[in-house]
Amino acid sequence: MSLCFADPGSDAIDLYVVAQQDAEAWIDTLPPATAAWARDCDFTGGIGQTLSLPATDTHPALAAVGYGSEVTRRRTRFALAAAAGKLPAGAYRIAQGLPAEDAPEQALGWLLSGYRFDRYKAAKPMKAKLIAPEGVNAAQIEAIVAGEALTRTLINTPANDMGPPDLEQAARDLATGHGATIHVTTGEDLLAANLPLIHTVGRAADRAPRLIDMRWGDSGPTLTLVGKGVCFDTGGLNLKLGGSMGLMKKDMGGAAAVLGLAHMIMATEQKLRLRVLIPAVENSVSANAFRPQDILTSRKGLTVEINNTDAEGRLVLADALALADEEAPDQIISMATLTGAARVAVGPDLAPYFSDDQNFVSALETAAAQVADPVWRMPFHTPYEAMIEPAIADLDNAPAGGFAGCITAALFLRRFVTGSNYAHFDIYGWQPSDAPARAKGGVGQGTRALLHALDRILDI
Repeated sequence: MSLCFADPGSDAIDLYVVAQQDAEAWIDTLPPATAAWARDCDFTGGIGQTLSLPATDTHPALAAVGYGSEVTRRRTRFALAAAAGKLPAGAYRIAQGLPAEDAPEQALGWLLSGYRFDRYKAAKPMKAKLIAPEGVNAAQIEAIVAGEALTRTLINTPANDMGPPDLEQAARDLATGHGATIHVTTGEDLLAANLPLIHTVGRAADRAPRLIDMRWGDSGPTLTLVGKGVCFDTGGLNLKLGGSMGLMKKDMGGAAAVLGLAHMIMATEQKLRLRVLIPAVENSVSANAFRPQDILTSRKGLTVEINNTDAEGRLVLADALALADEEAPDQIISMATLTGAARVAVGPDLAPYFSDDQNFVSALETAAAQVADPVWRMPFHTPYEAMIEPAIADLDNAPAGGFAGCITAALFLRRFVTGSNYAHFDIYGWQPSDAPARAKGGVGQGTRALLHALDRILDI
């Protein structure tokens, strides 16, 4: 699976990007026979439309893709990607019609359209290759695509092949590829290292729980990424129903996202010091599984009353966040497939995030709009703190009532970060149906926006 631009020296086919309102005028510029062909093909410039004009050899003489209208483009990210997979084999060079300010997004979408998850079943590769449009940073786009492909593949891989040891190996492979260091604490050693919540959540599984700790970079501001690595979530003793358990291979989507973002950061040589922390566990059912009404003591010393064993993600993140905060990095960011409440609030396409830092908010939202990676700010609403404070412990992992579930989860996590700027992303990590540049399955959310915002967030 090649997710790179075609060689500029390739025998290129000219590709015309034709907006809907310009289609008739463009067709009128063609030779009469060619124009008649275009009209016979009902080419109107709609998003997803393609037009190949025949030549005497095996390649088209030229091709066109629809760019839709301003209205339809607002509803469709990666408009060119809707057509890329429909073009005949060849290397295509944008000849006309693509606004320069749109080129990075559309080039990115084209490459992402080539992603295939083919570990278990052969998949047809995309035949149409794109030569990097003039003015785009081709190396940066390829690095972003590689990071996104890593995220997608990790999420798409089922839990029998993506348990805690496999997630560890993926992190080790990434570290080796970029000259990063990695340290992993496993099983009973978690207790000796004062990571009790990670151990407690994962101890019922056959594959031991672990904390993955990767570091890269020796100068610049400090950034710590914390990703939820619940490789499968049965719900524990509060067992999920079958319908709710069906997608739980993606419950390590936060870990997949931070590993993908880490690749982007390292491959583009950002001037910072990066740390990645991933608590990797399975929430399983066994005689030694943790129980409702248990009270657990966290690394930070805060006690937690367990009112639902299916609210385990915030527990493993709590220890990792406390560990991260001990170094007081300039910025901590957690990413997790944490609550169904976030999906109810904003659906699967938006990445909800929490931050009280206006510089972070401004930088992120500006970048998100620029790179077509939508995010939505949610509030750390302090008056709701009382909802996570039970009678007999410091914190409640699953407040009763169901109100503001994603906010109370974020407030729970914030209790474990006191010395650093903190932002939390409650992502879905899954594309429910095929869309341009986003095949059904695992998907990264918020990572491209974060990459493009780092210079403002960290002042680099």
